[in-house]
Amino acid sequence: CEDCGKSLIGECKLHGPLIKAKDRVIPSRARLTLPHYLTLRVLELRAGNQQILGVFAKKVIQKRTQFGPYVGQLSTKLTRYDESRLVLQVLKDGGKYFLDTPNEDCGNWMMFVRLARNQEEQTLVAYQHCGEVYFTTVKPIEPHTELKVWYAADYAKFMEASAVFIKEESDVCPLPPVGKEPVDPWICSSCRSTFATFALLESHQCIHKDRV
Repeated sequence: CEDCGKSLIGECKLHGPLIKAKDRVIPSRARLTLPHYLTLRVLELRAGNQQILGVFAKKVIQKRTQFGPYVGQLSTKLTRYDESRLVLQVLKDGGKYFLDTPNEDCGNWMMFVRLARNQEEQTLVAYQHCGEVYFTTVKPIEPHTELKVWYAADYAKFMEASAVFIKEESDVCPLPPVGKEPVDPWICSSCRSTFATFALLESHQCIHKDRV
């Protein structure tokens, strides 16, 4: 104690405890990468002050807006599993690896995006491109709406998961479970051509629109 000149274990009984000044809290790497038009909200507070976070839009985000790539550590097994987040894997050098984010300092803001529980609330689709994972909006996202993601059809097959594919902004079409072929092919209403997947049909229809 500098007032009484004594070296004490604990606080000074005469002059009391020291006034403790705390360091400024520095946001994690993941939080610092959040785009300015997105915000994090605490949705739930669990035991041990564990925060369940969600990513929300602060302004209108247009359809076909791409986010990414997803930042994480390549790992042969997950060290952090959250049932509200997507499990992501990539193909690197012929091997299949998890994109692991054990803490907020080794990932980016995309680690906070929660999975879509149903077709109606899905706003993003996750897919792999050149060994990286990206999220792209499948419809316009209004302010105060939470960003929620599910696998793209091809990526769902890679992940051995069920797939949900959005045809239009509000028209949702479930795909058959992975490992099963569709009963009927997708048929073009203009020229009656058939396609194995809806993605191929949609691309074909874009050609018709360009011609018009």
